[in-house]
Amino acid sequence: MEIKNVYRLQGLSCTNCAAKFEKNIRDIQTVEDVQLNFGASKITVQGEASIEQLEQAGAFDGIKVFPERQRQAEKKEPFWKKRENITTMISLFLIIVGYVLSFQLGEESPITIGTFGLSILIGGYSLFKVGLKNLTKLQFDMKTLMTIAIIGAAVIGEWGEGAVVVFLFALSEALESYSMDKARQSIRSLMDIAPNRATIRRGNEIIEIDVEDVRINDIMIIKPGQKIAMDGEVVKGQSSINQATITGESIPIYKTTGDEVFAGTLNEEGSLEVRVTKHVEDTTIAKIIHLVEEAQAERAPSQQFVDKFAKYYTPAIMIIALLVAVIPPLLFGGIWSEWVYRGLAVLVVGCPCALVISTPVAIVTAIGNAARKGVLIKGGIHLEETGRLKVVAFDKTGTLTEGKPEVTDIVRLSSMSNEEILGISKAIESFSQHPLASAIIRKAEKDNVDSYSAEDFQSITGKGAKATLNNSTYFIGSPSLFEEMISVPNDIKQQIKDLQTQGKTVMLLGTEKEIKGLIAVADQVRKESLSIIQKLHQIGIEKTVMLTGDNEATGSAIGSQLGLSETKAKLLPQDKLEAIKSLREQHGNVAMVGDGVNDTPALATATVGIAMGGAGTDTALETADIALMADDLEKLPYTIALSRKTLGIIKQNVSFALGLKLLALLLIIPGWLTLWLAIFADMGATLIVVLNSLRLMKTKYSE
Repeated sequence: MEIKNVYRLQGLSCTNCAAKFEKNIRDIQTVEDVQLNFGASKITVQGEASIEQLEQAGAFDGIKVFPERQRQAEKKEPFWKKRENITTMISLFLIIVGYVLSFQLGEESPITIGTFGLSILIGGYSLFKVGLKNLTKLQFDMKTLMTIAIIGAAVIGEWGEGAVVVFLFALSEALESYSMDKARQSIRSLMDIAPNRATIRRGNEIIEIDVEDVRINDIMIIKPGQKIAMDGEVVKGQSSINQATITGESIPIYKTTGDEVFAGTLNEEGSLEVRVTKHVEDTTIAKIIHLVEEAQAERAPSQQFVDKFAKYYTPAIMIIALLVAVIPPLLFGGIWSEWVYRGLAVLVVGCPCALVISTPVAIVTAIGNAARKGVLIKGGIHLEETGRLKVVAFDKTGTLTEGKPEVTDIVRLSSMSNEEILGISKAIESFSQHPLASAIIRKAEKDNVDSYSAEDFQSITGKGAKATLNNSTYFIGSPSLFEEMISVPNDIKQQIKDLQTQGKTVMLLGTEKEIKGLIAVADQVRKESLSIIQKLHQIGIEKTVMLTGDNEATGSAIGSQLGLSETKAKLLPQDKLEAIKSLREQHGNVAMVGDGVNDTPALATATVGIAMGGAGTDTALETADIALMADDLEKLPYTIALSRKTLGIIKQNVSFALGLKLLALLLIIPGWLTLWLAIFADMGATLIVVLNSLRLMKTKYSE
């Protein structure tokens, strides 16, 4: 059995460092494979490697390694107290002293040169250590380019500029690291939601233990004001639970015996006893964290493009820099020192740092922000596709409606009484999982109808069911089921049509020869559905479609009530699949919104599958590309708006990073591009790209 360990990392500062760290671990003989997740600052190692070996592989960047489940106290070290930032400040002080001395003693003075040299050594020590090592191995990353530029500056006597370049580079590294930490904070805050310890009653003893030691079926005691440590089922007590950490909904949910509760949610008032139903690594919050981290590791299409582009871009910049430095002096009698200086400026401005970080930092921030608001986006690709949506298709039951239909009418069509119709229907439907079946069972129980026992139950997909009662075979199902067996009289057809026009679903009960009665059931439309459909149209969704297995009349009644663009009724699961396919052919990007339990094929076929109520169902978490953890649509417009904003920010970032580089390179022609201006352009681009991405943290759900 292969050994697979997951570790969390501290001090992982840039994408280049991450790639190098991954390569160093791969070089360890006992390691078979390694996957590094830059966004989540996490690494998965297959094979044997000690923490010391891993830290040695990351020693060049001071990377610290911790086992995944170990919660290390986050060191709140002030920005200016970090060692690398102190050396940066000393470097700045020496630059100022150097320039003061150059005015008094001249630029050629050994004291002036010595001061700038000291500034370069102190500020750039860690940079040179890595850069020179890379140079010997012919690995050309950002630090190698910088090392060449600074050594070159010193060789041609530009000591002051070399020192400024060192300082600005160190400053940009520090600010980039700080910004990435801010972006990763969204995951850390998720990880700290659930308590480390739980109060458990075993026998007559009440003990407090680590959540890792809690066993399934343990009884957990939760006092008012405490956070729930594990997923479980309430066995005693009742209370309001604030589930905002999981579902993003701030209104507390009332829970009583038999209800499900989640780790990381807050017990507001009553005292509860909860039977633990999942291990700590399987809790809903653990799954959310895992899925968010996987999502942040997944490369979005725009990131894949940028990564490929950067692969060719860096060598191209090095060749251009060499040509700028060499060709004018060799062929046109240019001054060597002047053109070498310009070549070095090209090298510095050409760093692909801003470009490489432009996409991942936006995606990491957006996915983290969404997770905190109860929306689980399972990858950058889904985020980008949601931003391009033109059409949103909805399942009806449980999505646009409450999903708890109620019996509204029972109509006798034979000598059978209403109670008998309801009792026989209940006996057959007690075998079924369909929402309409549950409406009949609830009504029969409420009215205390006599129980019948049915045998040989058989489901007729999409149409109904049949079973044997008192040696007779009874059918219950849609009018089309009976139309296949008998000729339905016109007066009954009219009754059915009248009820359907009111938005009710009609089920017939009868035998192969006769219809005994009908039951009308109506599902209540969710009160928020209308405003959500309106919001979707306002934010630019061209078409909203409802896909339902119900009849045309019921579908149309609900469709017009909600202002939907189109309603497709009488659909079996495979028809929903075909409907999504045809919508994709006509409009391109289509989202399917469902409950993740039925409609799995349609969710999988849509460009983006969006499942509701992810907090309660593993299926929703696994099937969908996006899971709305609360069982409502409130977060759908927010998710689409966030995705569009992310797409916009990625485009801005890439355009800005490339545009600034191009502008800086054009300044070489008149000779206006100085070394310090080159790194200022590079640093400015990186910082603006990161800060622009962090705007996604502030994306709110517009009421």
